[in-house]
Amino acid sequence: MTIEGVVFDWGGTLSVWAEVDLEDMWRAAAKHIHPDDPDHLIGRLIEIEARFWKGVEDSQSSAKLSDVLETATRELGVDIKIAVLEEAQGHHLDSWTPHIAHDPDAGPVLKELREMGLKIGLLSNTLWPRDFHEHFLERDGLIDLIDVRLYTSDMARTKPHPSVFHEAMSALGLEDPAKVVMVGDRPFDDIGGAKGAGMRAVLRPNPAITARPGPEPDATIASLPELLQVVRRFGA
Repeated sequence: MTIEGVVFDWGGTLSVWAEVDLEDMWRAAAKHIHPDDPDHLIGRLIEIEARFWKGVEDSQSSAKLSDVLETATRELGVDIKIAVLEEAQGHHLDSWTPHIAHDPDAGPVLKELREMGLKIGLLSNTLWPRDFHEHFLERDGLIDLIDVRLYTSDMARTKPHPSVFHEAMSALGLEDPAKVVMVGDRPFDDIGGAKGAGMRAVLRPNPAITARPGPEPDATIASLPELLQVVRRFGA
């Protein structure tokens, strides 16, 4: 069977996994509000973010960074949103989140998949606004190699809900899920969601996370270049 498209997860798959997500933002906001003693506020902000992620995992309903900021402002009694905006005005995104980097193999692998005639998509569970992700993809020369980029912060649901996989397929102009490969690092979200939607699923295990169990993938890779042979074997 011919493969027509490949959809990638972002964090831990195309990007190098970072132990922190929004922690840099929380640290900057906390120092803005309490420059002499930010640690307690940083801890509370990280806890609120973690609670949001737990809710997302349980409900598969999306959340946005603005939701986290509004909740933090309400619970902590300080205007976190204003602090973040004021800090953002004075910092370039690269210096604000210095740990964000893409896998060095991402560009060459994406180029080769496109040369094979495949459509390429990105589907990321994220609280970040689209502009954050797009900035880093453009910075590292990947944005023009990915035909469609979907972020759950713009969507009603998150992986593993089947609707987001179908949205990715529709955006790519593909109809048969059996001809689409999903590549991700999370067995439950990426592999379980893709297989539930009828796609092929390739796991890139991430030793840095404690992953929720999921179904067996159709293939497992240790690095992105291994994906090329897997896709060829599937019938690209």
